[in-house]
Amino acid sequence: MALKFVDEVDFSGQRVIARFDFNVPLNSKGEITDTTRVDLAIPTIRLILEQKPKTIVLMSHLGRPKGEVKKEFSLEPVAKYLAEVLKEDVVLTESCLDQGIRTLLELPNTKIVMLENLRFHAQETSNDLEFARKLSTYGNIYVNDAFGAAHRKHASTYGINHYYKNKAYGGLLLKKEIHALERIVKTPKMPFCAIVGGAKVSDKIKVIESLLTRVDHLLIGGAMAYPFLKAKGHSIGQSLCSDEDVSLAQSILRQKASVKITLPLDHIVADKFDATEGINTSGVDIEEGKMGLDIGEQTLATFRSKITACKTVLWNGPMGIFEKEQFSKGTFGVAQVLAELEGAFTLVGGGDSVSAVNKSGLSIKMGHVSTGGGASLEYIENGSLPGISALKFGLD
Repeated sequence: MALKFVDEVDFSGQRVIARFDFNVPLNSKGEITDTTRVDLAIPTIRLILEQKPKTIVLMSHLGRPKGEVKKEFSLEPVAKYLAEVLKEDVVLTESCLDQGIRTLLELPNTKIVMLENLRFHAQETSNDLEFARKLSTYGNIYVNDAFGAAHRKHASTYGINHYYKNKAYGGLLLKKEIHALERIVKTPKMPFCAIVGGAKVSDKIKVIESLLTRVDHLLIGGAMAYPFLKAKGHSIGQSLCSDEDVSLAQSILRQKASVKITLPLDHIVADKFDATEGINTSGVDIEEGKMGLDIGEQTLATFRSKITACKTVLWNGPMGIFEKEQFSKGTFGVAQVLAELEGAFTLVGGGDSVSAVNKSGLSIKMGHVSTGGGASLEYIENGSLPGISALKFGLD
């Protein structure tokens, strides 16, 4: 059964309940510091509103309140921002189980209602079906546009599909994410290169093993590289590394496909994280007392030569502590190489990589910048996500 999206549906006169990812960063004053996730939801909301539904109920989580009501995680700033952008009243409920919500939805002037943070209720993350059923009473059509939460089997992304057989649809952002990721998972143009960085091998071992069977080159940088280098017998000084990650790296290096892996040839090192400057090593080994905080110039040149020969490039994870200028050359260098590629499809797979390309000012030059770090990696590993499969096939 094919997954249907909102641009194939008639919403006129319908009651719609829609799940978005409004998990935005807030400052100490409760102000949104980056509206990107809300902005990306607006095309779907506008498309539904243009068709004059009876009501649209918006729902999301924000932060990790762990089943408790915590004012600092209220969706009030999001409701206020949406009202300004949409030029429509957005009514925020006191909780997503308010007894007055049903009455509110019957009022003739009520058009847009936002449920308070779903994660104020432990039943959301436990995928409680009774909680999902109560949410389903607010609409006769369900829309999921929360790609960043689609890898979670939560009540609002998964369980709720029990109550919407042939009445559940993907939003425009979900559609865009799926189509982009399918160019990586199903139809990558070869040669195909993946660049993996970040911290822990244990967090990404499954996707690394999955990618090794598909790519021509797997470039490993950032703190991800040190367990691999240690597993190969190199000294890594005080660089971030756990015994578990070294053991996992050894298991990957024993595979035949490990010949596709390229590791750093040099590094930018310092004696502490908050050092004001770094030193480029002359080779692979890092002396005792120093820690690797970025890839070096020779490594970046080698990575560049591999990347520029490819037609498909996936990037997930920074090459160093890019937040600090003195350790940002590797990460921003990779971003620049991707930005200059011609005739290739580039996908930045969420998380810190997105922050890096945004900070570099080069995100507009990428083929696709994913909104979900964990979700995009899981999609690449498995070819789908629980929230997407539930939309597509429904739940009995």
